Amino acid sequence: MTIAIIGAGLGGLTLARILHVHGIDAVVYEREPSSGARSQGGMLDLHARTGQRALREAGLIDQFHAIARPQGQDLRLLEPDGTLLLQEDTPDDAPLDRPEADRADLRNLLLDSLPAHAVRWGHTFESADHGLLHFADGSRTTSDLLVGADGANSRVRALLTDALPVHIGQSVVELAIPDIDLTHPDLAAMVGRGNYWVLGNGQSLSAQRNGDGQVRVYLSFYNTAENWFATSGIPFEDPAATRAHLIDLFTSWDPRFTALIAACGDTILPRSIAALPVGLTWPSTPGVTLLGDAAHLMPPVGQGANMAMLDGALLGLALAAHPDDFPAAIEEYEREMFDRTVAVGRQSADMQEMLASPDASQKMLAFFQLV
Repeated sequence: MTIAIIGAGLGGLTLARILHVHGIDAVVYEREPSSGARSQGGMLDLHARTGQRALREAGLIDQFHAIARPQGQDLRLLEPDGTLLLQEDTPDDAPLDRPEADRADLRNLLLDSLPAHAVRWGHTFESADHGLLHFADGSRTTSDLLVGADGANSRVRALLTDALPVHIGQSVVELAIPDIDLTHPDLAAMVGRGNYWVLGNGQSLSAQRNGDGQVRVYLSFYNTAENWFATSGIPFEDPAATRAHLIDLFTSWDPRFTALIAACGDTILPRSIAALPVGLTWPSTPGVTLLGDAAHLMPPVGQGANMAMLDGALLGLALAAHPDDFPAAIEEYEREMFDRTVAVGRQSADMQEMLASPDASQKMLAFFQLV
């Protein structure tokens, strides 16, 4: 039985690793030409019962602890006028409930745990027909099981459902301050070791300390239309002008926050945020299934990567338990995945609603004090 996994993200690689541990061969097809072809993004907080559980099943939890940053759990929450609402500093002996790890390091950890032939780079999946997979370069292969781990814009998803991601009213601009401790030590001290959030007025600024010495800055604009970037007048082709325009959008905020924007480099990425309908399901179909964002794309509030990795682990375990009956394994996996992710999807939607509210900072303060 041959297994083809489309997408070498965290979920697809977790599935490949679990299968490898259980002596089941699988091939991951990835459209990027190599593992270092593009930036993998910032830090992830891996939760004990989801992402970390997946790594335990994969036999990689000790290696994860070696790259994790417990201090990344630090949190500072502020009002736009500069009022500090909450500061949580992680003790040195704190349990590793939600430590941060660089997404690229985590991906490399999974890649290094697989045989070299398990990932085939430069393979852009286009379509499938009765077990025959077609790639953009004209190559073809067959599979008994096709797993779509190909993210928000999954092409495999169309084999199971007509559902598409829908804009959720959030537009994000991602920036970064490289070598912040050397170039802007005052801002480095302000941000601290973990996450720094400023919420209010239908906007938010979050800054996140990364393991490579940079701080990523995310500017979110809520209740925006899908074409907001096209109509906003932000000149993304000119980084300096873009920073100036973004600063103008935050002029009523404390000057320390606009100083963060001014200190950012020239890599500026606009992102329109979308999600799949909460509770999306499909009839179980032998020979094909989905995991991660391809199956249940959620608002970016800290659950996506954790769910994708747990999906990969549980699908792998189901296949290992039913090596001669893939349809039964898929049905078992999908039943659990649908139940689990509908609850998490609702929680994520509620969190997104809080972030978009006029009194977001107070609602988030109450949430963090509750948990």
